[in-house]
Amino acid sequence: MTNFVNLSFHATMRIMADSKIKIAVAGIGNCASSLIQGLEYYKDVDEKSSAVPGLMHNNFGGYLIRDIEAVAAFDINANKIGKDISEAIWVSPTNSRKFIDVPKKNVKVLAGALLDGIAPHMENYFPRKENAKNVVRILRDSGAEMLISFLPVGSREATRFYANACLEAGVAFINGIPEFIASDPEWAKKFEERGIPCAGDDIQSQVGATILHRALVELIRERGQTVLNSYQLDIGGNMDFDNLTDRNRLKSKKISKTDPVIWAAGTKDIKVVPADYIPHLGDKKIAYIIV
Repeated sequence: MTNFVNLSFHATMRIMADSKIKIAVAGIGNCASSLIQGLEYYKDVDEKSSAVPGLMHNNFGGYLIRDIEAVAAFDINANKIGKDISEAIWVSPTNSRKFIDVPKKNVKVLAGALLDGIAPHMENYFPRKENAKNVVRILRDSGAEMLISFLPVGSREATRFYANACLEAGVAFINGIPEFIASDPEWAKKFEERGIPCAGDDIQSQVGATILHRALVELIRERGQTVLNSYQLDIGGNMDFDNLTDRNRLKSKKISKTDPVIWAAGTKDIKVVPADYIPHLGDKKIAYIIV
């Protein structure tokens, strides 16, 4: 589910005024690890490069991958706080696949807001440290132009804290989890009134289970058949799946993953759920799709 709010000429030109797109990241887990590694891995790709596996666009609106620069980072895992972001992306329980060495970035991970960012059963997984009162100041002082939120799914209050911090700091908010901000009329209006871009809510893998599920039901309908019902069961071994074993954190995730398939299938008899956490799978997801 993706929505864009107020990508106005004024706000867009403010971001384009600098040769770099300066980003802050909240939540230095698997998604952040892949992002930071990707910035290094693709730094030499330009508009003259041929198609590159893993990239949908070599050049996006005149910007290249090397134009993106991390300038601030937040987490509540005390084992990550104080480390350079290039080191923090390898600290447990992060277990994303390593595909490149990342040199030091001179960006220390700082304590951010906790609130509801951890499922109750995960509270003893690592020492915690938080400092919510400094987030707005850090965003301003770092020169960040946008904050990317990679908080755990179910972080309703924490997501709203960072969205509000972006409003106060005058920073764009990119919401990478299914806690609805850009698609919520009340929050959308707040960003629109301030002339601040907001995009989200949630992200999808380029070729992941849900987009494959959508493509499958669309193919069936294009071939003149009717989809009566369908379901998708996901299992995996990273912290996202462990977090979602707390069923109280599932509501928004189910909406985000199910609604696009419902739209493609033409029926509401669709169910898409994370079925279980299997630790030995590591950062691997297995999906069972039945149509």
